[in-house]
Amino acid sequence: MRLKARWSVASTGGVACLFVFSLAIITVVATTACEVERRKSDAELGLNPQQAAGRKIYDAECSRCHEPYSTRGKKGPGLKSIFQRKYLSLSGLPANDERVSEIIRLGRNEMPGYSQKLNAQDLQDLLAYLHTL
Repeated sequence: MRLKARWSVASTGGVACLFVFSLAIITVVATTACEVERRKSDAELGLNPQQAAGRKIYDAECSRCHEPYSTRGKKGPGLKSIFQRKYLSLSGLPANDERVSEIIRLGRNEMPGYSQKLNAQDLQDLLAYLHTL
């Protein structure tokens, strides 16, 4: 009889542990899902053709390290309102086309340069998109 009672308590504890673990996973997923916003189309964002082309470049080259619509970054800083600020957040350089273009072309700190990958038109398209953030 005693053996049965121990088995019953052990299985009840296992079920309770599994329930708590499942509840924790559901909470994490639900909380994370709230932060995820549906990606808006180019039309919803009101992008012109040049800005839309820049967004495609951004998605291909920049989004893995930079958040477009957040000041929180991934590896690099978030780029929300990058041109509405007087200075760039990490470098303290002026937030203007000349300095941002230079950083994109030559790189800075951990960011690689893209002068071999992006031509002049690509760079102008990307800057046009960054101005929409």
